[in-house]
Amino acid sequence: MDSNIDLSKLTENDKKELQQFIVQEQQQSMIAKTISNLTDICWKKCITSRVSAGKLDKSEEACASNCVDRFMDTQMTILKHLEELRGEGSM
Repeated sequence: MDSNIDLSKLTENDKKELQQFIVQEQQQSMIAKTISNLTDICWKKCITSRVSAGKLDKSEEACASNCVDRFMDTQMTILKHLEELRGEGSM
């Protein structure tokens, strides 16, 4: 299979669909990286024992839940702030 595709031969609709696909793939990649980062941060912070029974102890579970909540709160605060900045810039 030829990996060199002549993009000039695509119709405008095909180009638009390709662009949408690329954006979706980039978003999925960003979500996966965020989840990986969240997992790494909260695991290092909260999981102090060996998980041998396939279950966290109560304090680890509470810590992990709180860690995820704070992470999500922080992400939402950052997004809101960026949206505000973008709104100020368009005035």
